[in-house]
Amino acid sequence: MTTVTAPVSPIPFRYPSPIELELEQLAILFAQTPALAVYPARWLAIQALEGDETMLAEIESRGGSAVTAALNASLERLRASYGDELDIVIVDHRYRFVHDVATRAMIRPATPPATLSDRIDRIVTHRWFGIPIFLAVMWVVFKLTTDVAAPLVDWLDSVLSGPISRWVVALLGMVGAGGGWFESLLIDGVIAGVGGVLAFVPVLLSLYFALALLEDSGYMARAAFVMDRVMRLFGLHGKSFLPMIVGFGCSVPAIYATRTLDSPRDRILTGLLVPFMSCSARLPVYVLMAMIFFPAQAGQVIFGLYLTGIVVAVGVGALLRRTLFLRQPATPFVLELPPYRLPTLRNIWRQMWERTSAFVRKAGTVILATSIVVWLLLAIPVRGDGQFADTPVEQSAFAALAHAATPVFAPLGFGNWESSGALVTGLIAKEVVVGTLTQVYVGNDETATAGDPVSLSADVIEIVSGLGAAISDVLRTLPGIVGINLNATPAEPVNTGLATAIQASLATSSNGHGALAALAFLVFVLLYTPCVATLAASRHEFGLRWMLVSLLGQFAIAWLAALIVFQGGLMLGV
Repeated sequence: MTTVTAPVSPIPFRYPSPIELELEQLAILFAQTPALAVYPARWLAIQALEGDETMLAEIESRGGSAVTAALNASLERLRASYGDELDIVIVDHRYRFVHDVATRAMIRPATPPATLSDRIDRIVTHRWFGIPIFLAVMWVVFKLTTDVAAPLVDWLDSVLSGPISRWVVALLGMVGAGGGWFESLLIDGVIAGVGGVLAFVPVLLSLYFALALLEDSGYMARAAFVMDRVMRLFGLHGKSFLPMIVGFGCSVPAIYATRTLDSPRDRILTGLLVPFMSCSARLPVYVLMAMIFFPAQAGQVIFGLYLTGIVVAVGVGALLRRTLFLRQPATPFVLELPPYRLPTLRNIWRQMWERTSAFVRKAGTVILATSIVVWLLLAIPVRGDGQFADTPVEQSAFAALAHAATPVFAPLGFGNWESSGALVTGLIAKEVVVGTLTQVYVGNDETATAGDPVSLSADVIEIVSGLGAAISDVLRTLPGIVGINLNATPAEPVNTGLATAIQASLATSSNGHGALAALAFLVFVLLYTPCVATLAASRHEFGLRWMLVSLLGQFAIAWLAALIVFQGGLMLGV
């Protein structure tokens, strides 16, 4: 059986008359030029009129002066009619033709069928439901990073301060280097400083897992769409929320992400707001202090800190928009919402690994160097008869330098030299705050001495059994995200000795209001001057002036906010 297909009449395509006339003349000229005959004549004429730089260079080099002069004459005649938008007119005419052909060939239903993504977006991006859903999602993320990761943090901290430290002491004793300054450097400097930060790797893995899940599923684009409405209420640019989302991971790439903004003023404004987004480097500090002072409400406290960062950023942005950035015209916010898709384990693991490995690399470089410097300052005596590497912390060079900063923080409730010194080192990297607090308060008191017996098998059993218990606690904690508590007892705070020392120190510096001082400390860490890497990125993108505005402005805002929290809490009897 033979199928007969009716002939299809082609639809002719022609440009507007002035353009078509010039194309025909140029095509004849190009066809008559042997050096240009390797290209289709009409196609080459179109490319020339559209301003294709590569083809224009070919025409100039191969065609000679006569062909170039003819082309320039055609361009001048057309620009007299169309201005400098000749290329746009040509492309637009082609798109109109394609649209017309598609309209004739396709039959569309009067009401396009709603896809699964469309049905979900009716709820997720709803005018009233969108923001509560966004806050609920963020709440689950922070419950996952605090309550669920806490047992693994405790386990990793006990491994670093227990078996790992004992093995190092034993190895040093075997090679005859135990008991001296080198042992103190490794135990009280490297393991106490870097190990105190690495103990929070499970927290970061949980955070990056949740963020990767949201990004891979397509929800993060919806979050930006929802928050655009909120930000425009305060006169902010809708596109600004995209770099700010990146800022939850790290402020440095978020600063560079402002390049997606068209206006230089929008870029600078967004760059000033990005550091208010709580980067992942601050999270170990939040978890440490929240688990010490607010163990039953750690998730709520950390969630509140992240929301506080967003609120302060929006408020500061609205103030700057109405002062320094006044008369900046609003620009439309165009965002493509990808369809929802099922996240893949490969993509999730890749994002988790890339981000966490970057954190670990920083622990092996910046944090390691800072920990060694802090140990050195703690080992140098400035008064009394202390000897190097055996100096009481109160008589160390670090304490002397930190004491100089305590008057600045005294009205905030944490005017003790330990906290002041940790905040100063935090300017290098926010993770260093935890390492410094660990070194200053307890060093590595739980480690073994050179004379203690070390049993490799017992330590391995301790590590494995501790991991099993931690995983069991994690599984029991997971239902707590939705309000089902299967844990009979709350989790112990990280490093009991460190917790006790911090509690006592803040209680003394705040006249018995340690929890309130801890909350003010957390607010200060949230808002104060970004790390040196962020400042360097800011200087590179926006110049020295705006970097100084960020450096000094954020410190002033953080100091004022912490003052309000502490002194306001005292006035209200909190």
